[in-house]
Amino acid sequence: MCGIFAYLNYNVSRERRYILEVLFNGLRRLEYRGYDSSGIALDADGPAPSSASPSGASYAGAPPLVFRQEGKIENLVRSVYSEVDEKDVNLDTAFSVHAGIAHTRWATHGVPAPRNSHPQSSGAGDEFLVVHNGIITNYEVLKETLTRHGFTFESDTDTEVIPKLAKFVFDKSHDEEGDVTFSQVVMEVMRQLEGAYALIFKSPHYPNELIACKRGSTLILGVNELSGQQNGKPFHDVKALTTNGKPKELFFSSDLFAIVEHTKNYLALEDNEIVHIKDGSVSILKFDPHKEKPAFVQRALSVLEMEVEQIKKGSYDHFMQKEIHEQPHSLTTTMRGRLKDGEVLLGGLKEHLKTIRRCRRVVFIGCGTSYNAALAARPFVEELTGIPVTMEVASDLLDRQGPIYREDTAVFVSQSGETADTLLALDYALENGALCVGITNTVGSTLSRKTHCGVHINAGCEIGVASTKAYTSQIVAMAMMALAIGSDQISTQARRNDIISGLTGLPSCVSEVLKLDVEMKELASSLIDSESLLVFGRGFNYATALEGALKVKEVALMHSEGMLAGEMKHGPLALVDENLPIIVIATRDACFSKQQSVIQQLLSRKGRLIVMCSKGDASAVCSNGSCRVIEVPGVADCLQPVINIIPLQLLAYHLTVLRGFDVDQPRNLAKSVTTQ
Repeated sequence: MCGIFAYLNYNVSRERRYILEVLFNGLRRLEYRGYDSSGIALDADGPAPSSASPSGASYAGAPPLVFRQEGKIENLVRSVYSEVDEKDVNLDTAFSVHAGIAHTRWATHGVPAPRNSHPQSSGAGDEFLVVHNGIITNYEVLKETLTRHGFTFESDTDTEVIPKLAKFVFDKSHDEEGDVTFSQVVMEVMRQLEGAYALIFKSPHYPNELIACKRGSTLILGVNELSGQQNGKPFHDVKALTTNGKPKELFFSSDLFAIVEHTKNYLALEDNEIVHIKDGSVSILKFDPHKEKPAFVQRALSVLEMEVEQIKKGSYDHFMQKEIHEQPHSLTTTMRGRLKDGEVLLGGLKEHLKTIRRCRRVVFIGCGTSYNAALAARPFVEELTGIPVTMEVASDLLDRQGPIYREDTAVFVSQSGETADTLLALDYALENGALCVGITNTVGSTLSRKTHCGVHINAGCEIGVASTKAYTSQIVAMAMMALAIGSDQISTQARRNDIISGLTGLPSCVSEVLKLDVEMKELASSLIDSESLLVFGRGFNYATALEGALKVKEVALMHSEGMLAGEMKHGPLALVDENLPIIVIATRDACFSKQQSVIQQLLSRKGRLIVMCSKGDASAVCSNGSCRVIEVPGVADCLQPVINIIPLQLLAYHLTVLRGFDVDQPRNLAKSVTTQ
């Protein structure tokens, strides 16, 4: 769950100051992936006097400059500029070719500290440096072996075994065979590693070269040819583009966000691919552990459909605030081109609709907010398709090795398309022969590549760690999926028409509910000193209760629980008193009268109630004015969760600001959970 970034300029002069800023900006774009420590590595000015590393291994250049720092990216920036002044490093030195790597961390092994920050090193002289996203599961065994061979470990990370293993392989190969290429070293390292990873290697033994490889974790290659002749073409052969000797800039990144300001030409690496950049050319090798020599792969570059403005906050104070207020637009783009003449057109599912209709059950699989979105979709998927729907948290499915059959349709929901538990559950479902459908926001993600079919939600960039617009777009995407699957049923035609009509007007209703922003800020100020918050929902809005509580938990760092209102008398009622704030979702649907009863029972026990209801229902839900009421516009009942979650998103946002916490980078969390 870390961010890795690399920059290589070829045949174009770049000052060290410029290279530093490119690396820093790359990390800033990736900081949502982790922000407890960071580091960079770049080249020194020239050959060391002895032409040898401090460890005695000779190589042509001086040891690279490595900077690591605990805390957020700006801590690293201040530290680097302070250190270069102390060390008298010339920031005006220009390089026609230079390779730099950078990393922002979300700790899994070892507390945040400079020694545990990346790049991790092979030892004295930094002969091999590595930045890593993922987890090496067999690092303890490798660490024991390397320790027996005389290596000393300085960090608590799993990553440190990788550069030390690279040095071990390099030294052994050099002694036995003479010259060994960078790619040969990395391939031998890959043979020994178990787990999920994206890696970038830098070494003074191979100046001006970079090697990247991946297994499980995301890694992107970006290419910016500075001649300008390639602009406007939709696809390029990588080899043809990079072997022509023209000036160019090459990037590696954990995410497209970090390269969009530099280039729109990119390539998403596949598992077990190794990308070797040398002399301005890119070689792509396919690693096979059973073969000694890898196969060369021909790949095409894609064009990124993203604008720089999408990754900036604009006039908003925080990304979460911006993304909440973008929801009328994000929902419009989710539906664009998919609703036509009263029908739903989902090209990604078209060829598989018959198979889905014949399946014995639909299994929704996700984690966190994505799981909640699937839970919100379950009632109307069952209603419109007549197919039983079960819910699985991805990690729990794997822990139980729950039954998945060939006759099942497994629907995997993930904003990033890179969620580790969800991808492992996907592998499990594929092994068991199920039809696998992906619901994701990220084109080219692992989820979108591995599933048989799916729907891109097209919500646009979501940078705030707490998901907002992706959640509502996921619900709408699954609503359209349910409509498409059930389109052959005459008995549900009238219901489908109502839902399609509701979808069409949904963005304008979302714009209307966003006007509650000031009211939610006032509510947040009244809750600022509360220690806990309960949210009761049922039916279509049970998921709304879970997701609303999750948002408060994630960013406001306040204990909150979403509960099924039907379970209130089976335990939770014991918590009710005049101090505990309780939100009850009671908008108009089949459960409305039951929620009215819940409200009365809570009021009779002096509950401190906040009731969300449909416009005009204030007197129906709270006749004596003893509770606070939030009125929201009414839509088709199955789409009401899209409307109802927005006041809770706003509440969580304002609570966080008022409590003085970081909205976009909440404590201990990162956005894309790429490790188990």
